[in-house]
Amino acid sequence: LLCMLYSAKLGVMKPCTLGKPVAATLVAGRNLTQQNIVPSLPVPPLKQTCELYLSFLEPIVEAEELKQTEILVEEFLKAGGVGERLQRGLERKASNTENWLTDDYVKFEYLDRRKPVVVYSNHGMVLPHMNFRNKQEQIRFAAEVTSGCLNVKTMVDNDTLPVEYMGGKPLCMKQYDRVLSSCRIPGPKTDTLVFHAKTSNAPKHISVVHNCQFFVLDVYNSDGTLLTVDQLYVQLERICKASPQTTTEPVGILTTQNRDVWSRTYSSLIQDETNKESLSAIERSIFTVCLDRATPQEPDEMRSSAILQILHGGGSQCNSGNRWFDKGLQFVIGEDGTCGANGSHSAADGTACMGLADHTVYTTMSLSRTEPLPLPKKLQFKITPEIKKDIEEAKQMARDLNLRVTVFEHFGKNYLKAHKMSPDAFVQMALQLAYYRMYQQCCSTFEPASLRMFKLGRVAGIHSTSKASATFVKAFDDPNIKVDLLDKAIKAHKWYTHMAVNGQAIEGHLLGLRMQTGEENISMPELFTDSSFTKAFNYQISTSQVISKSSSLPCVGPETPDIYDVCYSVLSDRISLIVSRFEPPNTCKVKNAECLIEAMVDALLDMRTMLELQEAV
Repeated sequence: LLCMLYSAKLGVMKPCTLGKPVAATLVAGRNLTQQNIVPSLPVPPLKQTCELYLSFLEPIVEAEELKQTEILVEEFLKAGGVGERLQRGLERKASNTENWLTDDYVKFEYLDRRKPVVVYSNHGMVLPHMNFRNKQEQIRFAAEVTSGCLNVKTMVDNDTLPVEYMGGKPLCMKQYDRVLSSCRIPGPKTDTLVFHAKTSNAPKHISVVHNCQFFVLDVYNSDGTLLTVDQLYVQLERICKASPQTTTEPVGILTTQNRDVWSRTYSSLIQDETNKESLSAIERSIFTVCLDRATPQEPDEMRSSAILQILHGGGSQCNSGNRWFDKGLQFVIGEDGTCGANGSHSAADGTACMGLADHTVYTTMSLSRTEPLPLPKKLQFKITPEIKKDIEEAKQMARDLNLRVTVFEHFGKNYLKAHKMSPDAFVQMALQLAYYRMYQQCCSTFEPASLRMFKLGRVAGIHSTSKASATFVKAFDDPNIKVDLLDKAIKAHKWYTHMAVNGQAIEGHLLGLRMQTGEENISMPELFTDSSFTKAFNYQISTSQVISKSSSLPCVGPETPDIYDVCYSVLSDRISLIVSRFEPPNTCKVKNAECLIEAMVDALLDMRTMLELQEAV
């Protein structure tokens, strides 16, 4: 949405999505009708998944480990054995639900995870830097963003959001229902998600936070029409005037905590009725607008500083307390021109949050209104000494995320297509080569693929490391390397990408089978406790491609310590690269984020040289 708003000021519409690209077209019409013909997610054949699993293990585990896993797979596949029993149970589940995987996926990947949602889970995007000359321009832009998003909400509510199609087939549009008026609620051992948009008493307000103080802003007039940009500007200005100083008790910073810690504090907070009402107002709000104060920035690090502001707010001394990281969607509008959005991955994928831009036409209501507006309500919190202690502890949040951004300007999509190379697969192979040169081994690598061709589909995992990619990277520095090894690696990547988007990925299937053991009340098969299983799905690299014709940048952090997160965008004549990794002060300097991004640049250049040498032969 922010990408659209920024582009609209220039008179153009520019789409921006996060994740494996979906070549979707937009068709006007009621999406609920189209939703009825979106198929359910199929359950892949058991033997196919097990065979693919073994092939993916081959380049990343030792020979003895692979041999042991082959024995376990053979046992799992025995006629009448546990594998067949779990498969039948999963097929029964699929016949009785719209999507047999999504609930288990969300619970396992997000709600059960106890790490903070900040960086580890939430996603976002950063707009090109805005040059606000004063506070009023910051407020004006915030009003425009708010108005634009409310217009999208109207389309979602009226079921008139243009349907997205891929390959002539409609995509599931349900995730757009989950972005707005949603929130993640902390709980002991697992969290829950709440969605208020379709309730009988659907919220009519947004939440606004300024100087770490929260306000409720009603966004509808008494006649049911949306507030105009001018009206929103008046209300946002009132909020800023009512909160001139930063509070010493920033309740929002509690949402940066470990989920078990936050759950205990949350339980304490809601014991007081005032706190309970304030929390409910934030959770029910359509979305949150964060009006940030300016933060110090080095001129040569503005892009990385902006991403960190969107990801975690820069720490307690900056704007981390000026957030509610459990919200489905937050817009960040900084006084220094840093603007973007932060979203909950548990509520919806980045493609849904950022895909709002594809459906938004930047329109503002020019009709003047004269009716008086009620003052925005400031939310009150009663802070006990115990909760104050929790706030102080939350302020000590670790800031060990190392993030590096570079723009590779030597070539881009046009060059690769001229050589009949898949741009996405080419960059993935460059990443494989870069990692192999650094570590002298291959590793498990994740790339998301959208499952929105199916009802309630989220994402599937593309395993970028294959036998073909391993053969390519191990042979690359041999002077006799041939382009055909790269061709085979790219074809293998494209083949599995096709399998994944068509519901045949192995990770989701294996997760479903594993979760089915609880439904069937049987012991966990050794296949799922084997060391190879851990190596296969404890990814060392997590990647995502961003398609953007503007200069917007993605914000996705590593899901766990010690892994690299790599975001990239292959444009016509250049490739944007963003690498992040948690790196405490004692991190090895030859294996940090800078080293991987430099190794990727070298790999891209060397692969181009290989192509040109082959051409010359």
